[in-house]
Amino acid sequence: QVQLVESGGGSVQAGGSLRLSCVISGYPYSSGSMGWFRQAPGKERGGVAIMADGATTYADSVRGRFTISQDNGKNTLYLQMNSLKPEDTAMYYCAADRRWTLSLRFGFQYWGQGTQVTVSS
Repeated sequence: QVQLVESGGGSVQAGGSLRLSCVISGYPYSSGSMGWFRQAPGKERGGVAIMADGATTYADSVRGRFTISQDNGKNTLYLQMNSLKPEDTAMYYCAADRRWTLSLRFGFQYWGQGTQVTVSS
């Protein structure tokens, strides 16, 4: 059974930083795509950053501030978030899929439960 467990969310003031982690277990594929998505209250879930075979893509709103990375030895996906803004406040989800994609609109197969990020002004 594939499980994705996020952690690292919390409350931070604008300009601060957080690093989200997503531990992936039971994932039967050696390649594919992984990413981070977020959903703010009253808004649709949207892609933040995607990684596939070392290639990455970012939403325009976070490019230059957020960095996605992966530690294969620990089966962990990270999202380093710097220069946080109040509009970054959302529930953040990690996702994985055996198919290769860099599309922020892709329908990933596996999802975590999310971790809340709140940025105050």
